[in-house]
Amino acid sequence: MTILMVCLGNICRSPLAEGILKEKCKKAGLNWKIESAGTNGFHNGEAPHYLSQKIARINNIDISNQQSRKFVKQDFDRFDKIYAMAEDVIDEIKQIGKDRYISTKVNLLMDEVYPNQNKEVPDPYYGAEDGYHSVYKMIEIACDAIIKNYANLST
Repeated sequence: MTILMVCLGNICRSPLAEGILKEKCKKAGLNWKIESAGTNGFHNGEAPHYLSQKIARINNIDISNQQSRKFVKQDFDRFDKIYAMAEDVIDEIKQIGKDRYISTKVNLLMDEVYPNQNKEVPDPYYGAEDGYHSVYKMIEIACDAIIKNYANLST
């Protein structure tokens, strides 16, 4: 299974999602490939936001070595599932993907927990630290659901 987590800048939500799911896969003995990307490319090459790193560390996950990268249309060829943190991210994925966009590969991350409810993971970038804690908890619940929903499909 190959999974790509996508948000706008790839420094807050999607790096956390990548780190959380990688850790959960490791504990579950799943050899999945998990990466993250951002649709805007404004932070290419940067490490995750310091508060995302802090919250991950508090939860015994190290995301400090991740580097932001821009989502590219070739990601549709490389990944089985592409999880967006919000609807505007899906809109940008469609624009970037153009002729390679495959709707069955793209879902809101929270759809794994709340199907068809269009729940988004809020962007904590402009807020205080408590927003990062809330985002972590949301993503963690979604990652548990991903493993529950797809672990038996892995070969």
